[in-house]
Amino acid sequence: MGEVALVFPGQGSQKVGMGRAWAEASAAARAAFEEADAALGEPLSRLIWDGPEEELTLTANTQPAILAVSVAIHRALAERGVDLAPAVVAGHSLGEYSALVAAGALDFADAVRLVRRRGELMQAAVPAGEGAMAAVLGLDRAAVAAVVEEAAGAGLGVVAVANDNAPGQTVIAGAAAAVERAVEVALERGARKATRLPVSAPFHSPLMAPAREGMAPLLAAADFRDPALPVIVNVDARAVSRGPELRDALARQIDSPVRWVESMELAARDFGVDTFVEIGPGGVLSGLNKRIVAGARTLTLAEPAGLDKLSG
Repeated sequence: MGEVALVFPGQGSQKVGMGRAWAEASAAARAAFEEADAALGEPLSRLIWDGPEEELTLTANTQPAILAVSVAIHRALAERGVDLAPAVVAGHSLGEYSALVAAGALDFADAVRLVRRRGELMQAAVPAGEGAMAAVLGLDRAAVAAVVEEAAGAGLGVVAVANDNAPGQTVIAGAAAAVERAVEVALERGARKATRLPVSAPFHSPLMAPAREGMAPLLAAADFRDPALPVIVNVDARAVSRGPELRDALARQIDSPVRWVESMELAARDFGVDTFVEIGPGGVLSGLNKRIVAGARTLTLAEPAGLDKLSG
């Protein structure tokens, strides 16, 4: 058997009630939710568990909510003596903050406050309705890059690759009109499907530059330590073991693509990872990683019942 990687999900995995079972089963998980509430000075946990959904899905709430659930699960595992002995950790977009907390590079309370502000800044970077994202299925990364290049040349605004999620699954983002044109071009070029996503801003595109600039001084003021184990960062798809480099990567990832395929390939190639354990709500990353690393074992720990599969 090879090595284990812990992976932490990002925005889109949220649902009302997530993490409640962990809080009911684990004192450490409950304490994590209480710490998140205290860091923000508001009952975030109540919103996570009881909704309303439309409030939970606001970017400024979703980001600290998913972080809180992921960290609560990670702490519950430690409380139960579950040592997965990971060789490396990684997080998808927002999930990178969860990975840094798990690796001991960033304090949880600081991370909660940072992602709350991150969500606010990302939402404010582009006026509502002016930006968009779309998923393109059935074209490889190079073909999608050619699609956005053609669409960007139409004079409708910025459009770029935002997430390289899995083979044949790429997300693009930018000005709404340019994204619409890119969707048309993708379908013309043989995409199996290309459709707008129900998101409120063009995340991980150059239009997020104001959010990156707004986050820079906040990240600079936060205490980043060297992690206890390597962190594969989205923006460069490389393993980082120094706190200052992790800080820099978090700033740059806001308006840069999430290079998830390359990141997971790196985990398998350079660290010998063949088992990916997803810690957080949902199971999106497990589905992606099965498609990225042939023969990979994936486990999800969104609910305490997932622990039963660890010994399987």
